[in-house]
Amino acid sequence: MPPPDLQEAPLFLSDPVPPSAHAGHRARLRHRARHGGPGALPDYELLELLLFRSLPRGDVKPLAKALLARFGSLAGVFGAPLEDLVRMKGLGEQAALDLKLAHEAAVRISREPVARRTVITSWTQLSAYLRTAMAHEPREQFRVLFLDRRNQLIADEAMNEGTVDHAPVYPREVVRRALELSASALILAHNHPSGDPTPSQADIAMTREVIDAAKVLRLSVHDHVIVGRDGLTSFRAQGLI
Repeated sequence: MPPPDLQEAPLFLSDPVPPSAHAGHRARLRHRARHGGPGALPDYELLELLLFRSLPRGDVKPLAKALLARFGSLAGVFGAPLEDLVRMKGLGEQAALDLKLAHEAAVRISREPVARRTVITSWTQLSAYLRTAMAHEPREQFRVLFLDRRNQLIADEAMNEGTVDHAPVYPREVVRRALELSASALILAHNHPSGDPTPSQADIAMTREVIDAAKVLRLSVHDHVIVGRDGLTSFRAQGLI
């Protein structure tokens, strides 16, 4: 049986809106999520439910839709830089921080299967994690996954962050960090903010430099994955390693 405040909405758009209309909308949306499951909600309503906790008063539906329009998708909203979220009218610093915390939780959850399994045989988990972590970054970011002899993940570290189309990579720094962690192998990853994961000639040249530096110390580079909003490209699968 729906709660009493489910009856509070006006019957027609021209009817006067009662003072508790926003509260009634929130109650209806929570009721739908509880009884129908959050998976049945469209993205803007899921975002509304999250914003309810940070913004306890007022109608947040226009804000949820504005966020999706500005950043392109739910993943884009959560992956947006904090400073860009704060600039959204009506959101505020606390609500923006709450969205970033939700994104960080999603990244850590997606990392767990990678950390528990042999990375090389867990491409599905690895690709899901990299897309969650990097696909919507507004600037290029170069990450390295450091693996032990069993190809288990030791650490995943962002080594450098650059501009919209370039992130500096220093092969000696990558190798030095691998030695500090007693790693035996590496998986390189970086994102293309343009959305297109096609490797550039500079990407290919940089990868060869890292492989050459690692080879001297008997470190293996298993793959280099480029992450874009439109998909991923594996250097190994493309025959580039």
